[in-house]
Amino acid sequence: MRRLRRLRRGRPRGGALSVVLRGHGDREPDPVDVAREPRAAGRHPPARGRHGVTDARLLSLLIPAVGGQGGGVLLEWIVDAAIADGYPVHGTSIPGVAQRTGSTTYYVELSTERGASADDPPPIFSLYPVPGALDVLLAPEFLEVGRSIELGFPSAACTTIIASTHRLFSIHEKIATGRGIYPIERLDAAARAFARKLIAFDALALAREHGTEANAVLLGALAGSGALPITADAYRHAIRAKNVQVDANLRGFEAGLAVATRAADATGAGEGSRGFGTTPLAAGPSPAAGGQALSSPDIERMIGGFPEGLRPVLRHGVARLIDYQDRAYAERYLGRLRPFVDEGDPELGRIVARHLAVWMSYEDAVRVAELKTRMSRFERIRKEKGASDGEIVVTDFLKPDLDEIYGVLPYRLVAWFARWAERRWPYGRPALGQHVKTTTVSGYLRVWLLTLLRPLRPISYRAHEEHARIDRWLAAIARCHAWDGVLACEVARAAQLVKGYGDVRRRMTGHFDRLLEAATKAGARAAENGGDFAAARELAARYRALVLQGPESEAKAAALAADA
Repeated sequence: MRRLRRLRRGRPRGGALSVVLRGHGDREPDPVDVAREPRAAGRHPPARGRHGVTDARLLSLLIPAVGGQGGGVLLEWIVDAAIADGYPVHGTSIPGVAQRTGSTTYYVELSTERGASADDPPPIFSLYPVPGALDVLLAPEFLEVGRSIELGFPSAACTTIIASTHRLFSIHEKIATGRGIYPIERLDAAARAFARKLIAFDALALAREHGTEANAVLLGALAGSGALPITADAYRHAIRAKNVQVDANLRGFEAGLAVATRAADATGAGEGSRGFGTTPLAAGPSPAAGGQALSSPDIERMIGGFPEGLRPVLRHGVARLIDYQDRAYAERYLGRLRPFVDEGDPELGRIVARHLAVWMSYEDAVRVAELKTRMSRFERIRKEKGASDGEIVVTDFLKPDLDEIYGVLPYRLVAWFARWAERRWPYGRPALGQHVKTTTVSGYLRVWLLTLLRPLRPISYRAHEEHARIDRWLAAIARCHAWDGVLACEVARAAQLVKGYGDVRRRMTGHFDRLLEAATKAGARAAENGGDFAAARELAARYRALVLQGPESEAKAAALAADA
């Protein structure tokens, strides 16, 4: 240590030394900033061999996944394939906290030097990836690419990103009051910016098409990418050696291999330097549309008198409401919408058409029972779980509260009870939690019998309350439109706040009522004072934005309305 402190003109240095000592054979240290550069020939004598250190290049691969995505099996396939091809390899995993709150990371390091003799020291592998030095990022879900970029692992200089573009929404996306889904366009842009080569496609859809799982498809894409020196036959050998769903996994492997091969061919032909790009997830049929065709002649006749630009929205809305109740109910929707279309404001008509259709198809207990007992639901579950031949067991976790139970009964029968319940439980109603196996005869009948109350829906207590609030909303829009078109659009967008079940819906409708009252009062004051509606517009937009941010901002919204 005394010798190290007398490096410069015999005077000791108090700070750290910016040098790297290369070994016993080096007479002088190299500065850190040039330690990675090749030394000129003859500058120093060659360093002596160091025990336990190898100069062979190591390739790193990271798999960020959550429970149920097969990340562990994918790791084992890669490690087994590398061993079968003779490459020294090491794999490890770090479990996450829970699903979607912290992904489990699977990490592989592979030495590119194989066939080493027994006298050569084994490579020393790391247990963790190095940020900015990752060779392959293999993501079973697209948001995991964003997580890895946030942690700094991929780099545009060296990382091949292979990812499935399908989305499994995170907890934070699901609990958001407003639209909390992370824009896939931003994920795509980030993936392209941080990838030397990008192969992104919907592995889940491809897996379902071939009756397999997405991890097998991604393994094939890894083999076809050429990012690792492992041969395709070694991967196939690893799948067979695992001896679990061999035929299905091989089908998925070949499908992924074909996708990556096409991506490589496209890149080689000059069609893009970043690989295959993303394949958007095909939109499936809306469950609310049921069996009602969106382009049936009957629907076209019903919406024939409306502007052409509004008809795509109306097709969905009318089909949704016919499936929800009947044709007369859909005609009521069009009748409510007509005055706003006749005003000649296309933007207002579009906003009202969309939100009115959603609101009029509110999900009461009857609607929930219909959706849970449809045969198409069980067929979809069978297809997703690959249980086309076997028996499935579906357990529905239901927790209707008192309002939802008596809400399906006639208004005149239960109105007095509803008023009493409001006084008795002003801050929350009792709920009846139950687990119903809808694949059993008794469980199915228990839920299906609720659907028989559908003819009573127009006279139910819930319908009375919902449609009374809808009428107040439409009247407020019409009143505001007489003053200012932009203010009317903001009041129309307030219908976004009416959502949820039970206590959540009661809280959100309370916010809706306050917004409606505050916006109309502000608009009336502006009309009396000369017609400057900027403050009223800002109030309506700001209140809605605060509520949609989540429960933590609702107090600010209430204070904003109180000060208006």
